[in-house]
Amino acid sequence: MAPDDVSRIDKRDFDQSRRPLLGNGDHRADPSPDHSVAPSIAGSFFEQVAEGIQERDREKMQTEVTRYVSFAVAVLCCLCCGSITAYSLYGHLFMSHLKYSQGAVNIISIAAELALYLPVTAFGYLCDRSGPRMPSILAGLFFGGGYFTAAMVYHAGPPPQFGGSGWPFWMMVVAFVAIGMGTSCMYMAAVSTCAKNFGRGKNKGIALACPIAAFGLSGMLVSQIGSRILYVTKPNGGRGDVDVFKFFMFLAVTLFIMGVVGGFGFRIVDESEMIEEAIGDLEQSGLLRGDEFFEEAAHHHGYGTMARQDLSRSTVDFLLTEAEELKKAETERKARKDWLLNGETRRFLSDHTMWWLAAGFFLITGPGEAFINNVGTIIGTLYPPSMSAEDIPTTAATHVSIIAITSTISRLFTGTLSDFLAPLSEPHQHNRGPASLANSFSSLPPRKRSISRMWFLLTFAILLSIGQALLASGLIQNHGSRFWLVSALIGGGYGAVFSLTPIIISVVWGVENFATNWGIVATVPAGGAAVWSIVYSAVYEYGARPTPVDGSPPEFERDRLCYGTKCYASTFWAMSVSVWIACGLWIFAWRGPSGWKSRGVAL
Repeated sequence: MAPDDVSRIDKRDFDQSRRPLLGNGDHRADPSPDHSVAPSIAGSFFEQVAEGIQERDREKMQTEVTRYVSFAVAVLCCLCCGSITAYSLYGHLFMSHLKYSQGAVNIISIAAELALYLPVTAFGYLCDRSGPRMPSILAGLFFGGGYFTAAMVYHAGPPPQFGGSGWPFWMMVVAFVAIGMGTSCMYMAAVSTCAKNFGRGKNKGIALACPIAAFGLSGMLVSQIGSRILYVTKPNGGRGDVDVFKFFMFLAVTLFIMGVVGGFGFRIVDESEMIEEAIGDLEQSGLLRGDEFFEEAAHHHGYGTMARQDLSRSTVDFLLTEAEELKKAETERKARKDWLLNGETRRFLSDHTMWWLAAGFFLITGPGEAFINNVGTIIGTLYPPSMSAEDIPTTAATHVSIIAITSTISRLFTGTLSDFLAPLSEPHQHNRGPASLANSFSSLPPRKRSISRMWFLLTFAILLSIGQALLASGLIQNHGSRFWLVSALIGGGYGAVFSLTPIIISVVWGVENFATNWGIVATVPAGGAAVWSIVYSAVYEYGARPTPVDGSPPEFERDRLCYGTKCYASTFWAMSVSVWIACGLWIFAWRGPSGWKSRGVAL
């Protein structure tokens, strides 16, 4: 071969015994298989891609189905778990059938209210750490045991201290403590499920407003069942009072079942992803060091104690090691979650704007609760005690229904409308520092016209104060037909505040620790209701004192009824001022120094 032909390969130089050339006259090698290889590989590739897409779509569909099934179960549970608000349906029967005094009936209601509000933080903490399924089952046990005990106490008749031989009075108190705890537990489980499943989307307002509104309607729904189905038939065949024993047994069975349904139906989707995203945002924002978790985990949970070179070589030891690694990974995942939520709780409690928000919530919900609890005696002050009940153009039952309806409408209205009009918020925006680069770039297009949720909150708070001022002014005195304006304004404002406050908490401080955060703020209505009820009672009793004739100090007659604006005017003027102070505190938390607006929080 010539030197210049070294680089050229002749046909004879090719190993035809192993790889025949396509152009060779020898047709022993059929080229058709070579042409089929590429389509076969391509077909297999596209089949795998199609299967991957189908699997991803199935997972996405399953996630969405789980999300909305949990939402439906939450609304259904809230439609039942507010049964304690129907206390007025049978409270007077405790006096007639069990011979309880008015004070004893009040002790039962106070115990139930304290059990409803005071443990809400603990139940919220439980929902965040262990998920909503266990609290729901626990609520079912509280409800079932509480209502069953109450039914048996009622069926046994008056206790020994009231002249009978039935179960002691403290058993009824314990029963209603359990009922109050069950109410708080199921409410927090349902609301936290909706908040975490929808809190990172654009429909967080309506997702929270629906179960909260359902809880407000539950008292009316349960009352209708008791008064129209489970009632005592009069001798003439007419409808009498509710059959308390049957009513309690119905609630015991129904709410126990709902607790079990919630235990299976409440599921948080993509929780691990939510936790990891929150940790990632914290690390990027510079609010924590990247190795801070691992240092704490190693100290508290013993991570890093297994050296990789100590792994066994045998198959059995290998499998055991794999199981140990999986167990350690699961333990680490839970530890990361607990670490994040504990940090969120500390940041929430150390945030001064949280205390302004809670103080405003205290100053508004207290007057609202006091009005709702005393609406019957307020109506009694509008007309002289000598006037018969048939001549008064309105009743307490009518206004309880008005308050419930307007409260429900305002909750749904503000929750839905704020979703469409409020500025779009980035997920985990609460974990980003003021100088975070992520705050400078938003993946969400700004709305052309947006109205902050704070404007909705302040507007409805002012409407509530207008209702209180309208009553305090005396324009309703001797005009009971106008009282619906007061009930509608206070009911609408009260409902909107209870709907918007948890939504604002979920936006400002995120949904990862929502149940704990909302539980902390939700305890303040108990104190507010107690304070303003005491103020109202003191003013009422002062106004009920007879006018002195000879200059001697008047003596209060305990059974004397109060009539006129002196019984309530000063109380409701003070309540109106309390609401305005609350609005000022909220504005400071929103637009004040280091407030939410200055942090870049889109409300």
